[in-house]
Amino acid sequence: MDSTDSKIFEKNAIETVIKIAILGTMVVATLRIIQPFIMPVLWGIIIAVAVEPLIDKIARQLGGRRKVAAILFSLVVIGAMVIPSVLLVSSSVNHAQSISKSIENDMLTVPPPPAGVKDWPIIGTSFHKAWSLASTNLEAALKKVKPQLKTVAFAMLGKLGGGVKVVFMFIISVAIAGALLATAEKGIIVMNKIVTRFAGDRAADITSLGTATIRGVMQGVIGVAFIQATLAVIGMLLVGVPAAGLWAGMVLILAIIQLPPILVLGPIAAWVFNFAETTPAVLFLIWAILVSGCDSFLKPILMGRGVDAPMLVILVGALGGMMLSGIIGLFVGAVVVAITYTLFMSWIEEEQLPSPAADTVRNS
Repeated sequence: MDSTDSKIFEKNAIETVIKIAILGTMVVATLRIIQPFIMPVLWGIIIAVAVEPLIDKIARQLGGRRKVAAILFSLVVIGAMVIPSVLLVSSSVNHAQSISKSIENDMLTVPPPPAGVKDWPIIGTSFHKAWSLASTNLEAALKKVKPQLKTVAFAMLGKLGGGVKVVFMFIISVAIAGALLATAEKGIIVMNKIVTRFAGDRAADITSLGTATIRGVMQGVIGVAFIQATLAVIGMLLVGVPAAGLWAGMVLILAIIQLPPILVLGPIAAWVFNFAETTPAVLFLIWAILVSGCDSFLKPILMGRGVDAPMLVILVGALGGMMLSGIIGLFVGAVVVAITYTLFMSWIEEEQLPSPAADTVRNS
């Protein structure tokens, strides 16, 4: 290689490095910019794939107006999320203001503790003492626990802010799902091109399997979890359990991560026996057991369409997604890991076709 060729090689190498560096910088910058929206976009895609058959039926009922069906779906789901959230925040603020005014006007009274509180293990004596002080001198009790109250107040404000963020992210996801549903045909074409680019002739099989997995997990895991949470909140409201929405949220999380909701509903049922009549308390206990066990026959019905993702896989995906991106990651993680597992197992179990060279050797 002469000096001229060497200089040309060096020049090309430098230009290639510069181009790769610029491209890498652009990719990293783009990922950092869109990182907050990755989970909402994934969740929006998952929602769109899961409800597409329903939107298709609604569109046919509306004379083929798919965009109208997608807009109606988005508005209904967003309204179902926003209205309860606004009512919950408004109710919490009103309760806080009411308690604050009662304390300022010396109108807030605390009843004396029952005699049995002192016999509680470990915390009985100290809790009875604090409760007695609050019932006789509330101002002194509040001063005594003022630092703890500040910590709790700041923690509650942080949780409230986090809850507002979650609702906002869900709204973005639903809006994305609505946009994808309105232009589903174009989206399917683009997705098929992308999958074909990576998978070649197997693109159709992979797309079909991924779609079936999304719908199976959405219906069989997340759908059943929502059913259990809804049934749980109905039962708690009927017997007058306070903060029923909060407990229903815990039931939803437990159901998604494949733990029995009775872990929440059992203690609540035991507590109901302390203030309700025997008959409604027994009925609520039976209701709690039925709600906790209904997934055993709902999941095979809703999830049994060629999708065989073990519950351990769903658990790992849900917990990992929640640790990565909070509540929205709980839903996305369960579906994404289930898709990955299903595609991976399909690839492993795929029969390997004999190569032409092997056929030649075998025939000879």
